[in-house]
Parts: sequence; C-alpha cells; structure tokens
Amino acid sequence: MLLDLWRDVDIPPLWLGLCLALVWKLGQVMPMAFPFEPIIGAALILIGLVLMGAALIQMLLHRTTFIPRRDPHALVTGGVFSLSRNPIYLGDALVLAGAALWWNAPYALALVPVFMWFLTWRYIRGEEATIAAHFGEEYAAYRSRVRRWI
Repeated sequence: MLLDLWRDVDIPPLWLGLCLALVWKLGQVMPMAFPFEPIIGAALILIGLVLMGAALIQMLLHRTTFIPRRDPHALVTGGVFSLSRNPIYLGDALVLAGAALWWNAPYALALVPVFMWFLTWRYIRGEEATIAAHFGEEYAAYRSRVRRWI
C-alpha cells in the first residue's frame, strides 16, 4: 500500500516542486541580483511552460499518456518532439533555471544539470526502454534524429 502511494506521488512535478522550493529558499537566504535577471528568468519560465503545454497537447491529441511509467499508445515525433525527445522535462529544467534567476539565486543554476541528470536516471531511461519495446525500429529511427534533451 505504501509502495503504491509512493509510486503515485513519485512524479517529476514533485521533484520540480522540491527543487523550486530549494531555489526560492536560497534566493531568500543569499540573494544575489544582477541586471536583467528577472526578465531573463521570466522568459525562461514562460518558454518552459509553453514547451510543456505544447507537448502535453500533442500527447493528448495522439491519445497517449504523459504520465511516467505508463505504457504509451502512440509515438509522438512531430512539433516540439522534433526538437527534444523530452520536451516536458526540458520545460521543467527551463522553469527551474528561470526561477533561479527570477528569485535572485543565480548560483542555484548549478542545480539545473543535477535535476536533469536525476530526471534521466529516475524516469527517462525507463521510459526510453518502454517506448523502444513498444515501437521498435520506428523509435530507433526517431532516436537517431532527435536528441534526448536538445
């Protein structure tokens, strides 16, 4: 029962939320403002949210899941998925980077590659194996054309 509950809450938005809380706290404890940081931060957050929204819409239109560890019903390769195999996770990383700048915590940008590594380790590698099992050569061809992140 506890394992099932953990599986239900162990999703990327949880980890993004925890990282955002850490970045916010760092910005409160050790603020370091630079010119244009809030503007650049807001732009990164907006780009990340648009990327996530576009990917979500594409997945819904293809009637496939966007929830990690669920079996996909379609391989989405167009639109934002032609830029990145993981546009939602890329959007998460952009939101995190943008928040670090928005909240005057540029040193927290060091958390972004750690977050990306964690997502790759925790979710992406398993998702890629599942997608490969479902879509075989079609996924292999897509994978050879489009990078994991950007």
